[in-house]
Amino acid sequence: MAAAAALAAAEPPPAMPQAAGAGGPAARRDFYWLRSFLAGGIAGCCAKTTVAPLDRVKVLLQAHNHHYRHLGVFATLRAVPKKEGYLGLYKGNGAMMIRIFPYGAIQFMAFEQYKTLITTKLGVSGHVHRLMAGSMAGMTAVICTYPLDMVRVRLAFQVKGEHTYTGIIHAFKTIYAKEGGFLGFYRGLMPTILGMAPYAGVSFFTFGTLKSVGLSYAPTLLGRPSSDNPNVLVLKTHINLLCGGVAGAIAQTISYPFDVTRRRMQLGTVLPEFEKCLTMRETMKYVYGHHGIRKGLYRGLSLNYIRCVPSQAVAFTTYELMKQFFHLN
Repeated sequence: MAAAAALAAAEPPPAMPQAAGAGGPAARRDFYWLRSFLAGGIAGCCAKTTVAPLDRVKVLLQAHNHHYRHLGVFATLRAVPKKEGYLGLYKGNGAMMIRIFPYGAIQFMAFEQYKTLITTKLGVSGHVHRLMAGSMAGMTAVICTYPLDMVRVRLAFQVKGEHTYTGIIHAFKTIYAKEGGFLGFYRGLMPTILGMAPYAGVSFFTFGTLKSVGLSYAPTLLGRPSSDNPNVLVLKTHINLLCGGVAGAIAQTISYPFDVTRRRMQLGTVLPEFEKCLTMRETMKYVYGHHGIRKGLYRGLSLNYIRCVPSQAVAFTTYELMKQFFHLN
């Protein structure tokens, strides 16, 4: 989710001053949406694969898997390979790859469309329209790809020797047959949407603000010409990393309790306390009552901070390369 938000936050960069008579590269609009789709999908897959072991550990800790419930982040990272082999750290990553490609594309394209709509129809501009468009784009992408996220979490929660699902297709069939048909794939959607609105909005707002301010006040220090269009100024790689890391950390801190609630609701019948966590309110009440704030609603947050830097680094670096490769500047 953080990588996709980072990708969508990368708005068209400001243009560098152009000398009189200088002709910029011809605008390449043919198959623009397809090229945007590929750029966002490739970057998202690279970023998510890089932090897949941390994502697996986060799911195990958030839902208090009984094999690892007494362990911390680093202890779990050591314990999973011993119990399940090193490939155990990537359990559920196949479903994540299937999900992140359309997720990144939908969020990126929806952000641009919503931003234009809000500016032209509502007359809202500045940083506020970025905040609103980001929230709406995040919710749109979540709704469209939620079933894939549900299956990915179910697969990631399984421990070797105790498999309920044999793969992605089997998980889809089992959930559909045993958990209420199509609606079974949308358990936990409400806390997801409530968490995504501030998460995506704050991510877009923070990153966009840092980017625009940085390029406005220190273009030489923080920016460089794009390789596919020298008249366009883009952030340097390490500055992209810094801005994305700050935006992700702030957004995750605000929305994290909703993420914990969503994971538990997504796991559904897999958890023994399933009947006590049927609604968002019941789930939050149960987690808070049994585990408190630090070890319940914010369990695994430190792992999210650890994930933030490499995830954002790979996402922004890959996406900037893909934008230039596909001539999106």
